[in-house]
Amino acid sequence: MQDWQLHPTLARDGLVLGDLPLSRVLLSRDANYPWLVLVPRRPGATEIIDLDEAEQAQLTREIAQASRALMTAVPCDKLNVAAIGNMVPQLHLHVVARRRDDAAWPKPVWGAVPARVYDAGEMERLALALRAAIGLR
Repeated sequence: MQDWQLHPTLARDGLVLGDLPLSRVLLSRDANYPWLVLVPRRPGATEIIDLDEAEQAQLTREIAQASRALMTAVPCDKLNVAAIGNMVPQLHLHVVARRRDDAAWPKPVWGAVPARVYDAGEMERLALALRAAIGLR
């Protein structure tokens, strides 16, 4: 893991909440949707199949942990979990809280509306709630 670095686009677009055993956890800066990004800290990984079986199982546990935390921290009707990676090659998974009244419902969130910046203090409050719900320091 010492050769691993967070892709600059992910670093720019997300606030680091902390690290789980496998993944760095980010909160997306787009306030349209409460949105976590899990980035396995494995150099060169671009696909889930690049992880060994134990890491794939760990990633599944971390997705479930992040999903439960997101549902605890924010009201939502549905969770969207995706590993797209068309724009950023580094393996990362999106866990997006969706509401029937959000800007993109029922379509995918990508490109639906321009990103919205969090109001003053809103991102910090959400980050604190998510860190507590996930169990991060």
